[in-house]
Amino acid sequence: MPRRTRIATPGVPLHLIQRGNNRGACFFAEEDYARYLEHLGELSEKFGCAVHAYVLMSNHVHLLLTPARADSASLLMKHLGQRYVQYINRSYRRSGTLWEGRFRSCIAQAENYVLACYRYIELNPVRARMVDHPREYRWSSYRANAEGVRSKVVVSQAQYLALGRSAEQRREAYRELFGSHLDFEIVREIREATNGNYALGSERFRREVEVMIGRRVSRGNPGRPRSGNGGRGREFDASA
Repeated sequence: MPRRTRIATPGVPLHLIQRGNNRGACFFAEEDYARYLEHLGELSEKFGCAVHAYVLMSNHVHLLLTPARADSASLLMKHLGQRYVQYINRSYRRSGTLWEGRFRSCIAQAENYVLACYRYIELNPVRARMVDHPREYRWSSYRANAEGVRSKVVVSQAQYLALGRSAEQRREAYRELFGSHLDFEIVREIREATNGNYALGSERFRREVEVMIGRRVSRGNPGRPRSGNGGRGREFDASA
């Protein structure tokens, strides 16, 4: 059965996840996380991907980015994966694959879902019960987005910039988003859309994307539209 063509639209935010092969580890020491971020910063600029949020877990990676071209994310992940695997194989005297194959992704409606994707990504270590608060996890974009820690990877997205007129106002408003839990339904929607390569957004957004690319982009049961509050509500407490 042929694989479904990945949905990718220039200028539309994309949430993606790449897992280790057989859910195995892809980071083994702090140097590995640092090397991955080094390559991510270099290659995202080279291939035209603005990275807004990330988290590096021991056996998978989440990214929120906006591609400049339809093939930008695919080129980024191809070259990033290859370069990082070469580093791991040299460092640990191993051979073979490291990743599960194709990364999984979904485009996200900017107005209603992007800030929820920010939170979904940066709360991953909390859902995994590794830390009590995302600021305690070193290998994510939370401290760059919420506390202004300098990053060579993170580029602010328009919905983030709209949180306030100044950098401090934006960071304060962003931190407030983490004062409430992430809604169960939006966690489910993000997971289903990412795993199924669907569009994440309102019914109208999905219809517009379907017209634009000429194929179905949802499972057929549209989720309820979100207000622009970044997905406030009850948290679904599970790792992703």
